[in-house]
Amino acid sequence: MSILDHIEFSVKDAEVSRQFYERALAPLGVRRIITVPPANTCNGGTRHGFGKGYPCLWVHDRDIPGKGNHIAFTVQERALVDAFYHEAVAAGGEGNGVPGVRSHYHDNYYAAYVLDPDGVNIEVVCLVACEANT
Repeated sequence: MSILDHIEFSVKDAEVSRQFYERALAPLGVRRIITVPPANTCNGGTRHGFGKGYPCLWVHDRDIPGKGNHIAFTVQERALVDAFYHEAVAAGGEGNGVPGVRSHYHDNYYAAYVLDPDGVNIEVVCLVACEANT
């Protein structure tokens, strides 16, 4: 069981970010679980919660987006790292590191990085050892 319950950060436009994350995270089995309308939030912005049955990633607008934020998702197959990268870029993200082994971490650290519409660095990593030809 993870000690992480959820991550939340501010974005410029909750609708733009909703569209990005719905598409970029679909290959990982992550979907939008809930949307909280402005009338039900403290700051009058929209909140979208994403996850696999439970909203563990939240984005909201009506606040100042923070640069330098980083989120890493873990998967068990390198093909999911590749699928994330391609979908995230197709959804409007900016490539920030193509899928590949990051041997400066270790020989099984296979990851890809994409900047979301607000510049948040999103990583998907597979730490599972694979055959050399996969």
